[in-house]
Amino acid sequence: MASTRLPSTQGLQAFEAVARLRSVNLAAEELSVTPSAVSHRIRQLETLLDLKLFAGNDFGLSADGVAYLARVREAIAALQQVPGREPASQVRRLRVAVTPTFSRQMLLPRLARFRDAYPNIELMLQVTMPVRNMTAEEADLELRFGTGPFHDREFCQLLADDVAPACSPAYLQRHGPFDGFATDAEASRVQLLRTPLESWRTWFKARGIGLPEPATGHQFNDLGLALDAAAEDFGVVLMHLKLGSAWLENGRLVRLSAESVPSPNAYFLCWRPGAMERWECATFVEWLRQALRD
Repeated sequence: MASTRLPSTQGLQAFEAVARLRSVNLAAEELSVTPSAVSHRIRQLETLLDLKLFAGNDFGLSADGVAYLARVREAIAALQQVPGREPASQVRRLRVAVTPTFSRQMLLPRLARFRDAYPNIELMLQVTMPVRNMTAEEADLELRFGTGPFHDREFCQLLADDVAPACSPAYLQRHGPFDGFATDAEASRVQLLRTPLESWRTWFKARGIGLPEPATGHQFNDLGLALDAAAEDFGVVLMHLKLGSAWLENGRLVRLSAESVPSPNAYFLCWRPGAMERWECATFVEWLRQALRD
């Protein structure tokens, strides 16, 4: 059972600094104490609260840690208010640039939990077209798709995925059967749907297929649009399995191989240096990282 004693401000500051900087050493430098003092303060805080605030060795927050961090930052912000001055607005606005398919398939189904947990953070979602390793939108947080690193931003990886070929049941009936979609002959007799976001070379190399990257045929600049096209019998798509799980579950697409290959691309959340000083930014980043693990 958690203690009824109030946590020390030193413990709260140590927890907030480590959660933001992801480093005991950097937190110690910021707070002008030793790393062992920072670690000790956090252990004391966890004992007092009877909670595990961090989930692993990389200082990622546990679900309890994510929730508690928001309260800690609210408390610190309140303590920093000078008496007699107009208090800052309790509503914090956060602009997040997201890509269409990720927002629909991965973010929106989870977003009600964020709204309920943090009602004083007002999200402004901006849909941006996905371009590998960059985005054209200006926002507090940006979703990027690619390989990284991003030299103009700080970032964390949100979602890696495997890929496998898929098509509609009707297309499979007309052009199948396929034995794992692992030969030149099988890949040559279908229309391969193209996207600049994912190369067919990823699949060809892993499966020993000697064909070059297709240079003609239908092309789509959004992964979800390519999946929708495949569901409408346009051809075979190289599907991201986590991102496209809804198309498989509702039967609009079927996999052509039980095997899968790791994509070299992933989704990253990016921000300008200094953005994590704002508790709403740090809170959303930690919440989304944790939510995608569930």
